[in-house]
Amino acid sequence: MRKYLFVSIGLFLAGYVYFSCTQPVTPPEKRVAQKLLTQVDSFALMCKALASNPTQENFLRTRLAWKRFEWAAEFFDPSASRVVNGPPVREVEPDGLVLEPSGLQIIETYLFPVVDTARSRDLQRQTGILLNACQRYKSHFTNIPILEGQVFDAAKLEVFRVMTTGITGFDNPLTLHSTAESAAALESLQAVLANYKDAPEEKIAAAVQYLSAHPDFNSFDRAAFITGYANALTTAISNEEKALNVHVIRYNRLLNQDAKTLFDTAAFNVNAYSPDPASFISPAKIVLGERLFTDPSLSSTGTRSCQSCHQPGKAFTDGLVRNTVLGGADMLPRNTPTLLNAALQPAQFYDMRVGTLEDQSLTVVQNNAEMHGSMKLSVQRLWQDTAYRRLFSTAFPRKDRSGADNRNGIDTLEVMNAIGSYVRSLVALNSRFDDYMRGDHSALTASEINGFNIFMGKARCGTCHYMPIFNGAFPPRFIKVDAEIIGVPQTATAKSLDPDPGRFAIVPDTSFRHAFKTPTVRNAARTAPYMHNGVYNTLEEVIDFYDKGGGAGLGLNVSNQTLPFDKLSLTTQEKTDLIAFIKSLDSR
Repeated sequence: MRKYLFVSIGLFLAGYVYFSCTQPVTPPEKRVAQKLLTQVDSFALMCKALASNPTQENFLRTRLAWKRFEWAAEFFDPSASRVVNGPPVREVEPDGLVLEPSGLQIIETYLFPVVDTARSRDLQRQTGILLNACQRYKSHFTNIPILEGQVFDAAKLEVFRVMTTGITGFDNPLTLHSTAESAAALESLQAVLANYKDAPEEKIAAAVQYLSAHPDFNSFDRAAFITGYANALTTAISNEEKALNVHVIRYNRLLNQDAKTLFDTAAFNVNAYSPDPASFISPAKIVLGERLFTDPSLSSTGTRSCQSCHQPGKAFTDGLVRNTVLGGADMLPRNTPTLLNAALQPAQFYDMRVGTLEDQSLTVVQNNAEMHGSMKLSVQRLWQDTAYRRLFSTAFPRKDRSGADNRNGIDTLEVMNAIGSYVRSLVALNSRFDDYMRGDHSALTASEINGFNIFMGKARCGTCHYMPIFNGAFPPRFIKVDAEIIGVPQTATAKSLDPDPGRFAIVPDTSFRHAFKTPTVRNAARTAPYMHNGVYNTLEEVIDFYDKGGGAGLGLNVSNQTLPFDKLSLTTQEKTDLIAFIKSLDSR
């Protein structure tokens, strides 16, 4: 009897092992998709609860439910995510499509600081928009397979999102539950990456613990969080991806996919906004472009070059309120912006009228007031110069089948691309701030570190000037750049708005009246005067303007101002620290 019992147990165990080994194992990406479907359902339930009982508590729970799958929603369906958690301002796409504000950030204005019962019908409509987006997410996660490389890419981008906007109050400006929401976002990544070998679960847990232990928005030490936790986490995700030999689908995007942190020396791809791969920079193009940049023969009078207004010794500005028209005394309409790091933005000029540095160079050369040149005539003159012939042949080789150079002229596009390539070479993310973020804790003073925390926190600068480029290119994808209406006055003492229509002259929608591209704060200590019209001479004046609530805070009539009207109430020491931090952003 005992013999039969042992035989039976043996057969049972053998069968168990056999069937366990032969049963198909659910791939990690499939498990991730299943979890996402559950999280979308949870978010939908919270949206319904909010619609039936619009309390502040239900809203905060709804936002936490969103954060738990934000990493995937933003990666796989950014257009749906825009209506769920996009900025509370009207947007106009390049094709003219008008996007009305919607979603969680709009609902926040109905419920905070107090519940507005008169907006109940609007709230119902907004929750309906959220539920429609949930159906889109569910359709995607049900029908489109998730790839392993996408999981790691999206996970790292989410940590970057937390670093650049999550901890700044960008998407919860009234509740300021930034640390709680950022913790929820990272916790969701912990569950996702646990499906893979050597997942950085301890590093995620440590980051979550730090966020949870420091809930106060104004006192939260963002510098400590980034250098002590976030950088280590994104590095660990990158290392795990490499160790697992994950197949990575390559894209030509601004933030390099191999970047372990936002502060890697090669984190950003200077070719991202080139017209095409043939336009990518090369040493020969840069040499040629620099010569063209300094050549006044591109202007009609032979007296003004690109460098006349963009001087290297002044961080590629000119130090003037506004330069003058070519050959005259009248002022140009706008202040000269820096070209340092200009390649790291998807639109050029204050009104964002062109998308590439090539178009920018063409526009400036042929602008009647600036250089009044002709590219057609310029290429003919350049072709007569043997030195230029040699430089163009080296930078843009044209070989026939025998290998001989068959060039018989210069193309306008070559001139534009050479100048654009030179400007791309002016990317310099090598300030003392960058050294600090790369691990050199002696690179910044206590005042400068405090200034960074104020910039990213209480002063709310980081909600428009996004780290680490500190311009308006929206992270972590950096494929669009913000235009803001801040109410710049005509003069420093006048009580009238500057009449420049800004982007409205390019896109005639009232949402863009007096809107201007958000410029970089890097090198700002070297690029005075400030604003599109050069109205302020010092950083102190600029900070005072923002501290008072922009143009509306000064009493100007700026009905469409996107900058919050309320005062920041910065102390004298906080302003001093803020300026100290801005000075630490100077390129070297």
